[in-house]
Amino acid sequence: MFAIVDCNNFYASCERVFVPRLRGKPIVVLSNNDGCIIARSNEAKALGYKMGDVYFQVKERLRKDGVFVFSSNYALYGDMSRRVMQTLEAFAPEMEIYSIDEAFLDLTGFRDLLAHGQRLRATVRQHTGIPVGVGIAPTKTLAKVANFTAKKQPQYNGVCVLESPTHWEPILAALPVGEVWGIGRQHEKRLHAQGVTTALEFSQLSDTWLRKNMSVVGLRTAQELRGIPCNELKPEADARKSVTVSRSFGQRITELQGLEEALATYVMRAGEKLREQKLVAKHMLVFANTNPHAIDRVKDPYYAPQLAFELPRHTSFTPELLHYASHALRAMFKPGFRYMKCGVILTDIVPEGFETRDLFQTRDTAKDARLMRALDALNAKQGRGTVFFASAGIERPWNMSAALRSPAYTTDWAAIPTINA
Repeated sequence: MFAIVDCNNFYASCERVFVPRLRGKPIVVLSNNDGCIIARSNEAKALGYKMGDVYFQVKERLRKDGVFVFSSNYALYGDMSRRVMQTLEAFAPEMEIYSIDEAFLDLTGFRDLLAHGQRLRATVRQHTGIPVGVGIAPTKTLAKVANFTAKKQPQYNGVCVLESPTHWEPILAALPVGEVWGIGRQHEKRLHAQGVTTALEFSQLSDTWLRKNMSVVGLRTAQELRGIPCNELKPEADARKSVTVSRSFGQRITELQGLEEALATYVMRAGEKLREQKLVAKHMLVFANTNPHAIDRVKDPYYAPQLAFELPRHTSFTPELLHYASHALRAMFKPGFRYMKCGVILTDIVPEGFETRDLFQTRDTAKDARLMRALDALNAKQGRGTVFFASAGIERPWNMSAALRSPAYTTDWAAIPTINA
């Protein structure tokens, strides 16, 4: 038996944890640079706000509707996710973290699954303040269906258990086929053309048709809806094949120094991501671009340079990554352009210790590793960015717009909530 635990409206729920007066109030969270809506509370959904609504177009309407608006606060969301996952570990022998707000649990052999799911839900709410939905079934895909049902139908009280076909077939008969995990829009159109509109009808298609028209992936999805497990739990995350860090700027950059500072900030984060999974990379791509949608091409011409190259060795040592990224940027940079974005992509990634060594290498890599461990430990304890490289700049006027960002309550000493009793 599998369970999937999914945090309800996760970003909006995180914003509510430390501000109780927001409970029951409509909330939306904006994307980078406060561009568009990427998360909504149920109250905001009921008011008709959609994912992807452009903020400046609905700003006045949000104000009139009394909606609380927040800039993205990824430091808060990431730490709250860690706390939720840490709580879930006590409820199953194995767990697969599927996304920032979802995790699969192995509940094989557990008795009274409904009571276990309710205890799990109550404990997560008590420990973190985050509401979750729980779906339990013999396959991952059916667990997803159960979770969807638990969140949409109040009578389940947040936990839905589908143990046999008599439990899941009536639900599949009412579930639109496009809501099935793994069926995208193109497959949905193909199935509608075939006269298949529900998840149950999809599960009853012949294996021959499924393999021919939807490949083995579609066949496995149908088998999972029949109660045949085809997707195993993955307690260990797959090793990254690439690391990408890029952002749009809060304001256009025209000078090399500003662009170098922004790129250095992103390279520092890329190095952290490698070290978090004990990985090293040997290939780097540096890129930048001006606004591809500018109306006036005379005043704002388009320029999107990129430079890919191989590093001398596999590494996650930030000073080395910064050195080569800076050289690449200087080779690409042209004055007279208004840059709106830059970034770095690291590939040819292998686990630490599996890289090809250089027989003639004289660099003290052990010393490099100790330095990075010390830096990462300080930033983990005191908050990201506590210790950083000077090449990333101090004032950073190019930083993303986030005028409505809430405090980083759990990762910044200065932002810890104060309670007056």
